[in-house]
Amino acid sequence: MNEFDIAVVGEGLAGSVAAFALARAGRKVALVAPQINRQDRRTTALMDQSVRFMDSLGLWDAIAPDASALSTMQILDGTKRLFRAPPAQFRAADLGLAAFGYNIPNRALMAVLGEALAAEKNITRIDASLEHLDLASDGAVLTLAGADTMKAGFVVGADGRGSTVRQQAGIGTRRWAYPQTAVVLNFSHEQPHGNVSTEFHTETGPFTQVPLPGSRSSLVWVEKPAEAERLLALSPETLSLEVEQRMQSMLGKVTVEEGVESWPLSSLISDRFGKGRVALIGEAAHAFPPIGAQGLNLSLRDVMELANLLKTDGTAAVAADTGDRFNRHRRPDIMTRTFGVDLLNRSLLSDFLPMQVARAAGLHMLTAIGPLRNVLMREGIEPGRSLREFAGGLRHPFSAKKTG
Repeated sequence: MNEFDIAVVGEGLAGSVAAFALARAGRKVALVAPQINRQDRRTTALMDQSVRFMDSLGLWDAIAPDASALSTMQILDGTKRLFRAPPAQFRAADLGLAAFGYNIPNRALMAVLGEALAAEKNITRIDASLEHLDLASDGAVLTLAGADTMKAGFVVGADGRGSTVRQQAGIGTRRWAYPQTAVVLNFSHEQPHGNVSTEFHTETGPFTQVPLPGSRSSLVWVEKPAEAERLLALSPETLSLEVEQRMQSMLGKVTVEEGVESWPLSSLISDRFGKGRVALIGEAAHAFPPIGAQGLNLSLRDVMELANLLKTDGTAAVAADTGDRFNRHRRPDIMTRTFGVDLLNRSLLSDFLPMQVARAAGLHMLTAIGPLRNVLMREGIEPGRSLREFAGGLRHPFSAKKTG
């Protein structure tokens, strides 16, 4: 029976990064997943913290040519309600950054990860699906399709919303759906985007344009399911015109590219994110609507924590309580992000007048109060950073830069 320090089940973006990071941390890793040729035309926005993590793994230089900077993010109220929020603009330069992050086609990310995984000597690729997982205090036995078995000191479930690892570990979930569907597409446009991402808040959800390299952008357009079906049935020319009109012609003439997709919106959160010799990451642990570029960035923070807990000099065995420690460390961040996104999405859908007033007032405060806006921006790209800096200021209230 083959034995590994860690088995990562699932080879999506989260699973692939986890396998690579854990191998770089000195572990002997099996990446378990059936090979599937996917045509993923979606894009992913990696925030500054995630970019720095990918750079620490030696991956960013290969990703960067396909990435577009997100230097400014703006929120515009596209509703027709009585209480409308003022425009809110967030600039990375206010934090001393060139960009909040970068938007990258998923195909480019997976291509770079695929080459890195193939070249990493500590990774063994196993082309099979997981059928059964036996957990014990001293390790785990994985039974694969075809009845092959393998042993691992720790198992990482990165196998999506229907996670077999989660089910076999006896971890339950809470799930809820929204009366919304996300239409996802890429488009070219006449006017340069200037590295500005614009999110229109509408009665049916966000309409979010995110820059891509050149005069191109990606779009997540959240609508009611019936309206999403209507949009998908339109000719490319008619759909292009509707996108341009919804964007108020900010980018000039729009040409929608082939490969328009739709995704019903729902959320999922696991009762636990790890226990014993199991940890759950990515959508096996948490999933929510595509709002605020939180999804993969939250998953990469899962990976960062795992790499920290499981790093080794080549001699240390995996502790039997690693999953429990992972659960404790990740719970505050995951719970905060999941329910924060849920609240924001529901506030857009709500016709309850006090809710509309509260949302408008909140955006007005962010526009008017610079320090508050900066705290929110820092929390958006790296949770806890503003609080750590504040605590550091309390510890060293009279510190000053040395002068020559």
